[in-house]
Amino acid sequence: MKTSRIAAAVAAAGTAVLALSAPAFAHVSVQPEGTAAKGGYAVVDFKVPNERDDASTTKLEVNLPADHPLASVMPQPIPGWSVEVTKSKLDKPLTMHGEKIDEAVTKVTWTADGKGIEPGYFQKFPLSLGALPEDADQLSFKAIQTYSNKEVVRWIEVQQEGQEEPENPAPVLELSAATGDHHGGTAAEDASEKNDGKSEKTADADSSKGGSDTTARVLGVVGIVIGVAGVGYGVLAGRRRTA
Repeated sequence: MKTSRIAAAVAAAGTAVLALSAPAFAHVSVQPEGTAAKGGYAVVDFKVPNERDDASTTKLEVNLPADHPLASVMPQPIPGWSVEVTKSKLDKPLTMHGEKIDEAVTKVTWTADGKGIEPGYFQKFPLSLGALPEDADQLSFKAIQTYSNKEVVRWIEVQQEGQEEPENPAPVLELSAATGDHHGGTAAEDASEKNDGKSEKTADADSSKGGSDTTARVLGVVGIVIGVAGVGYGVLAGRRRTA
């Protein structure tokens, strides 16, 4: 009797966990490829799962944050999707590499050329962004997902501190601490740069060592020549004395 009650309780708890976790898994989300450091550049992926069993996702609109406009936004081509980048005038111009910029990308729209994201699948939509703000810990992107049956899901609700997660939360990009180089490179790129630096130092050391070896060899040969000449001179002088 006790065993059956325990089994029923475990099953109910498992069902509750699945019910709570399913909506979170189905959210449109954004994650960086590597790091998204303040003041730097990053490639981020908008992950879009299909939540319907009888329709495909055929369109995605991502609205960039108006309170932190980004001067550089570039989408990556995706087979089977066309992309449209929308720019708007800025109320306050930005300064980038010493130049003032009075407009920025405010929206990126992907539209499926074919079936889109079919039931049971998801798709990643990459964007290169920069320069990321230095005075913010995160960026919120409002996304709109459209299905083939004309249904529209608006992922635009911003999470409020101290409150429960909204039903349709906006994708949030967490920013890491500034790296100092403002490149926002991946760990592999950083390792490659370090290895290049080590290779250059090793090459310089080998070159210096090679130069020292060559000098030592030359001096050795000169010493041998001088020694042979000295012996020859001694022999010649001895013969003259004998004569």
